[in-house]
Amino acid sequence: YIERVSRDLSLSRPVKVVLDAGNGAGGPVAARALRAIGAEVDELFCEPDGTYPNHHPDPTIPANLEVLIARVKETGAEAGIALDGDGDRIGAVDATGRIIWGDELLILYAGPILARRPGEAIVFDVKCSNRLAEAVAAMGGRPVMSPTGHSLVRARLVEEKAPLGGELSGHIFFEDGYLGYDDAIFSAARLAHLVSSGDETLAEHMARIPASISTPELRIESTDDDKFEIVQSLRAHFREKYETNEVDGVRIYFERGWGLVRASNTQPVIVCRFEAEDQAALEAYRDEVFARLGEFPSVKLPDA
Repeated sequence: YIERVSRDLSLSRPVKVVLDAGNGAGGPVAARALRAIGAEVDELFCEPDGTYPNHHPDPTIPANLEVLIARVKETGAEAGIALDGDGDRIGAVDATGRIIWGDELLILYAGPILARRPGEAIVFDVKCSNRLAEAVAAMGGRPVMSPTGHSLVRARLVEEKAPLGGELSGHIFFEDGYLGYDDAIFSAARLAHLVSSGDETLAEHMARIPASISTPELRIESTDDDKFEIVQSLRAHFREKYETNEVDGVRIYFERGWGLVRASNTQPVIVCRFEAEDQAALEAYRDEVFARLGEFPSVKLPDA
């Protein structure tokens, strides 16, 4: 496995990374794979321990990245890499401590791929930022939005014959140079290789990605009996007022941002996310959507 992962990814210059495996399954192999391509690896919590004594291995929760960020700053590493418990989701931070979310990782990964394979599709889920679609189009690619769910993104990747796909949650799928499944160890090696291939540091790469104001994934309690009907009602309401995308729930395109409302496939929860050009617009869009959600008795909105 390490030979396959490292086969085409030898680093062009030294890259120092901190690897936080969260005591999940991927730590020992990930550290070896990164060293095999030439990275200098500082290990954090790379010993598997299913009691997770240090933090839960979920790289989408900022609190779980605090130790990683501190170690990156302390050691002067160029990147911090976090794995989830079973090694299929990746999180990352740059030298400044900025968290690199799954949609931002896709922007980074897509650049070199589209330079070699212009016009091809990049697949991403409905929770991803508008910045991703805009960046893919600007780089000569074809942005393709998919319903959330790693199996659904994978199926769309195959359908579109896309070289790359992924989710905000950190599932990344490389058909380009790999086997098309969500392997966070390969994604980590690919990130180190990308950074080593030019003169820019990871932080300099990230500085070129336009900033936006966004919420994390907001999980609003409802019931399994009601959640899909509620989302369908919001679809009908907002499509009368705004442009919408209904590939998974409803993604509402406001004048200066967007909001997403979708029913969780596995829990009695309605998932929302918002992004806007500034905080005031973000709050206005959130309040408009929450006002509509609040009309349904089974919905438990978060406290303001």
